[in-house]
Amino acid sequence: MGWQAKCMWRSMSRAVPMPVAEPSALATGTDSQEHLRIESLPTVVLRGATLHAISENQCIGLMLEGLEQRRGGSVVTMNLDHLRRFVNETGYAAQCRNASIVTADGMPLIWASRLQRTPLPERVTGSSMIWSLTAAAAKREKSIFLIGGEPGAAQQTAETLSIRYPGIRIAGVFSEVIDLKQGGEALKRLAQQLASTAPDIVYVGLGSPKQEEVIDRLRDTLPHAWFMGVGIAFSFVAGKIRRAPLWMQRSGLEWLHRLLQEPARLGRRYLAAGLPFAATLLYSSALLGFRKAELRDPQPADDLSCL
Repeated sequence: MGWQAKCMWRSMSRAVPMPVAEPSALATGTDSQEHLRIESLPTVVLRGATLHAISENQCIGLMLEGLEQRRGGSVVTMNLDHLRRFVNETGYAAQCRNASIVTADGMPLIWASRLQRTPLPERVTGSSMIWSLTAAAAKREKSIFLIGGEPGAAQQTAETLSIRYPGIRIAGVFSEVIDLKQGGEALKRLAQQLASTAPDIVYVGLGSPKQEEVIDRLRDTLPHAWFMGVGIAFSFVAGKIRRAPLWMQRSGLEWLHRLLQEPARLGRRYLAAGLPFAATLLYSSALLGFRKAELRDPQPADDLSCL
C-alpha cells in the first residue's frame, strides 16, 4: 500500500474532535449559552455543495430558536445520493441551495470532509431527527405535521410519536399521492390544510428529489414553520422497515443494510450509481487534503507521516 493510500485510510478512520453544543442547552432552549445564528455557522464545501458543520443537537437548537422568534426555514439532510444529484442536476442543486440548513447524512460525506481536512462533526440524519427533534419540540408543546410515507406509515408514526412524547401536538397527516406533473391538485389541498392547521414542524417523507421540490413549493405557505425531508423515516418509526443497527450506521454500512432489505428498488442506486460516485468523491477529497498538507508542511516523498 502506497503512502497516499495509507494516509487516506487513517484520515477516514480517525475521529476529528469538533466543538459541539451541550445537548441540554440546545434541546431545552435554556439560556445557558450564546444563541447560534445560521448566518455565522461554519460550513464545508463538498463537490460544490455547502454543508453546515454542526451537530444534531445544534441543528435542533437552531430550529427551536427559530420557532421562538417566528422564523421558519427548511433542512436538507444530504446523503451520498443527494450529493450526486446536486452535482448532476441544476434544478435540484438550486433547491438545496435554497434550504436554510444543509447537514451531512451519510458517512461517505463525513469521510470526504476529513480527507480534504475540513472535517464535519457528525452525521445529522432525518431518521434520527424525527425522534430527537420531536422530543425537544414536545417539551415546548410544539406541533408537527406529517406528509407522505408508505400507506399508513405517517398515521402510525404520528401515533407512536404522540405516545412517546406526550407534549407533542399532531397538527395533521397528509398521505395522498402528490403528483407534481398533473396540475398539483393534491398539493393545493395540502397547502390549504397546512395554512389552516399552522404546524410548527413539517416532516416530509416523500423521498428525494420529490420531497425537496414539495418543500420548496410549500415554504411560503408557512413562513414561520420548519420543513425537513425525512425520506423513509416514517417506515422506520412505524416498524415497516428495520433501520440498520447503530454499529452499521457508524461504520458507513447502513446502505448495505437497506440494500439487503430492498435489493430490487435500491440495487441500481447504490451499486451502479452510488459506489462509483463515492469513489470519485473520496479520491478528489483526498487530493485536496494532500495539496493542503503539502502547502502547509512540505515533506519528503518517502515520509509516511499522515494528516
